[in-house]
Amino acid sequence: MTPWKAARPGDQLSAIDTPALVLDLDAFERNLARMAEALRGTNVRLRAHAKCHKTPKIALRQMALGAAGICCQKVSEAAVFVEAGIEDVLVTNQVMGDTKLRHLAALARKARVGVLVDHPQQVQALATVAQAHGVALDVYVEVNVGANRCGVAPGDEAVRLARQIVAGTPLRFMGLHCYHGPAQHMRAPQERAAAIAGAVEAARTTRAAIEACGIAVECVTGAGTGSFLHERDSGVFNEIQAGSYVFMDRDYGDNQRGENDVAFEHALFVRTTVMSRATPERAVVDAGLKASSVDSGLPTVWQRADLRYVKASDEHGVLATPNGAALSLGDPLMLVPGHCDPTVNLYDELICVRGERVEALWPIAARGALL
Repeated sequence: MTPWKAARPGDQLSAIDTPALVLDLDAFERNLARMAEALRGTNVRLRAHAKCHKTPKIALRQMALGAAGICCQKVSEAAVFVEAGIEDVLVTNQVMGDTKLRHLAALARKARVGVLVDHPQQVQALATVAQAHGVALDVYVEVNVGANRCGVAPGDEAVRLARQIVAGTPLRFMGLHCYHGPAQHMRAPQERAAAIAGAVEAARTTRAAIEACGIAVECVTGAGTGSFLHERDSGVFNEIQAGSYVFMDRDYGDNQRGENDVAFEHALFVRTTVMSRATPERAVVDAGLKASSVDSGLPTVWQRADLRYVKASDEHGVLATPNGAALSLGDPLMLVPGHCDPTVNLYDELICVRGERVEALWPIAARGALL
């Protein structure tokens, strides 16, 4: 924990100490509204992915605009949101280990809790812990629809797991989890459309095979910010899990927009300060690897096409300043992080600004919730 806060409500934007994680509330609220509008009048609900923001105040706003619940990736992450009043949480992951399973069962006493499986051993473990704790758990079969990470093959393997879940009192078979992660970052709209068409077909045939056994498939869930319109319009998915739409990092911004894509805005920034200007061709800012994740590439400098972020070390970010671009020691800059999720996990709070004034500080309460 830092010994002082980078800002306080009422401060001017110019007074924020750096590096700091800044949320543009106006852009953020427009993003929330655009997602709600994109789903209005459909039979597809939003289960917003909270691993992106890790912030209960954001989840509660998403719920207020119609989200059916949230997704988390970790049991400890889910616990933070349940404690904050979220009553429907899907852990979009497989959960193994006695300690984690006990915590999962404890959460199910306070909220509706779902979890994924892709192996019979996981189903048995969930049934055992649910029985021991006297709780019910929603269980989804994860189907590999192209991510080649977790998930069983479409068809027979999924049917066998669905049968096992139905027999595993007190488990509730809810349906299928069909998320195509790589499709979210395919740059061309036609690439994303083709990838999701394959995912939709895998989900459709798997659902039909399970229903042919007399087992109801209540939910087919998946999708992300880069592809959700395809899942929305598929006639197969009835739930989407978009998360990054609230912030829109540089990587999502690099996707080419299709004619009907929703125009989400960059709302999350790392505010930084020029700390060195040793040569006209180079400047150094105080936001490096510990301030902005670079797993999806380097950040960009917001509204400064004449500056290029070219290298990051622990505490330093190096900018190329060709032709002696106008930049002085102490100048503030805003960076658009390459990947919002791990960047958020570096900070204790979001500094929420409206215009030139700090309006609020929102704790990133699930920061570091890795268990």
